[in-house]
Amino acid sequence: MNRSELRHLDMSLLVIFEALMNERNLTRVGEKLFITQSTVSAALSRLRDLFDDPLLIRSGRQMEPTARALHIYEELRPALDTISSAVSRAKAFEPATSTNVFRLGLSDDAEFGLFPQLLATLQQEAPNIVVVVRRANYLLMPALLSTGEISVGVSYTTDLPANAKRRKLRDIGVKVLRGDLRPGPLTLDEYCARPHALVSFSGDLSGNIDLDLACLGRSRRVVLAVPQFGSLRALLRNTEMIATVPDYAACILAEDGSLRADDTPFEVNRAELSMAWGGAYDSDPAETWLREHIRQSMAAPA
Repeated sequence: MNRSELRHLDMSLLVIFEALMNERNLTRVGEKLFITQSTVSAALSRLRDLFDDPLLIRSGRQMEPTARALHIYEELRPALDTISSAVSRAKAFEPATSTNVFRLGLSDDAEFGLFPQLLATLQQEAPNIVVVVRRANYLLMPALLSTGEISVGVSYTTDLPANAKRRKLRDIGVKVLRGDLRPGPLTLDEYCARPHALVSFSGDLSGNIDLDLACLGRSRRVVLAVPQFGSLRALLRNTEMIATVPDYAACILAEDGSLRADDTPFEVNRAELSMAWGGAYDSDPAETWLREHIRQSMAAPA
């Protein structure tokens, strides 16, 4: 197909093709793109005619791509990223009048301890924008960025898609939250003897703290795992349970005075809180504005 023939091509078909390759399910593509399943089905039929290939073959509830579909996807994806970036750069971003929808991925600690300040700033400068937050962690972040379900995420991160970019925001310091009335900090023996509550998205009963304790030949007794930080205040109040949490989440949980936040009685190897974003959004003026505010709000205080 030469350049002049491109004028007959419906670009929305390529967007639907990319979503089909990511989701491999007609219903989910319709939900993601806010179109009906019948529209997705009709688009797939047109795509099959365009590329003269079945592209996706049903296998149970999923659809599996053909070899040709995978090859086309690898060629089209960077081209779509380039087109998206070029169009975005051509549009000026004015926060005061913008109605952009921003899609962020946040780990629970970042959402609980750092996001409120960021949101207040965003709403003050850009009162008409919409912010959609998805739960993200180091396990979920790669897929959310890869499929474009989020443009930027904040979490502890490990592996990321090849075209993603990352910037460290801060070291994750920790505090020991406690709701008892006894004075003085906990000793290491007391820390290990107390029952512990753990915030665990996956339901695991151990984390980096346990690795640090193991280096000392010690261990703790986890008796409760919950999926988010917001419930810890009520759960720890007037009990012997303690929880070791990021310092910025501890600050929020202890602000009403029902809990207090102490230093750990041992040295903790700090993880990093990072911001990661898709390469397609790197030069987008609106996304650049958002990332700068994330950096200002969520980086460690100077």
